[in-house]
Amino acid sequence: MPARKYGPTAPAVDHTVRSLAEVDGDLSGQAHDHVAFVDLDLTEVPTTGAVLDSCTFRGVRFNASGYSDTAFINCVFVRCSFFDTSFDACKFTGSLFDGCTHDLMKVSGGDWSFVGLSRAKLSRTSFVGVRMREADLTGSRCDGATLRDNDLSGALWDGADLSGADLRGSDLSALDPLAVTLRGARIDPWQAIVVATALGLAVD
Repeated sequence: MPARKYGPTAPAVDHTVRSLAEVDGDLSGQAHDHVAFVDLDLTEVPTTGAVLDSCTFRGVRFNASGYSDTAFINCVFVRCSFFDTSFDACKFTGSLFDGCTHDLMKVSGGDWSFVGLSRAKLSRTSFVGVRMREADLTGSRCDGATLRDNDLSGALWDGADLSGADLRGSDLSALDPLAVTLRGARIDPWQAIVVATALGLAVD
């Protein structure tokens, strides 16, 4: 598991869930803390209003499912699949992703501050209007991703590949353009000033 910048490496577990029957078929409206969810198939299972605190998800398939107003706080996701998963106004504060796949994942709104996405493959993902303060994106593959109108203040970017990414409207104040790959990325005029200033250029 990669080093975790925020919170414990893995939360303690008081209970393990291995079947959807144990949670009445889905997680909507439920609250769980310090629970391990192992090898569950949540494909196309919608979830609304759940609160998961300090939980661990191992080998869980979230594919083609939709989540709204749901909180995953200080959770750890290990080898989980998020193919075509959508998150609307969800909270992932302090959570960590390790060895997960995120193809076509879509995130709209919500709070992903302090999230650990180091070395994550996010090439075909979309994050729009998300609070991602101090998110760890070191070494992440964001080439071709949509990262628009996000609060990325204090984010960690070293070694990230942002080639061809749409970054318009996002806070890039923490980005060192010499420490990432930016070829072909789309930025707006205000971001161009931020990048130029970070390169030590004088902007008149």
